[in-house]
Amino acid sequence: MNKTPQVIRCSVGMRWGDMDAYGHVNNVEILRILEEARIHAFGPPGGTGGPGREPVVALFNNVPEGTQALVAEHRVKYLSPLTYRNIPAEIDVWISALKGASFTIAYVISDPVTAETCAKAETTLAFVDAASGRLLRIAPDQKALMLPYLGASVF
Repeated sequence: MNKTPQVIRCSVGMRWGDMDAYGHVNNVEILRILEEARIHAFGPPGGTGGPGREPVVALFNNVPEGTQALVAEHRVKYLSPLTYRNIPAEIDVWISALKGASFTIAYVISDPVTAETCAKAETTLAFVDAASGRLLRIAPDQKALMLPYLGASVF
């Protein structure tokens, strides 16, 4: 495992409606921000959405047809409120675990003005055959894409 992995910096816009009654971005919206950062970094699932910018690492948009990348687990630690701003939040993304049939993406969400860490999180995903529902092993080419970004867990 790399001690200092390559980190992908993503900017994800906050929406006025993301705020809750306490005046900060709601915890459910934090998960949406994580999803947006994950798609920005690793691409949308193949066959979804329209053309746009290429992701930093073409992981999800280059899987074989009939393969789904499914979330197995989310873990989030809230450290300070993420205040709504009309500028994007900053999210650092890397791979924190790479196993035979699953991998974990680590995130650090920072306030774009104060640079204060607001949340750290991890999402574990697995590739699944859409027709059978069977778990798929991570292919060598997928593993090769992730290895430069492999680093420590945020927990």
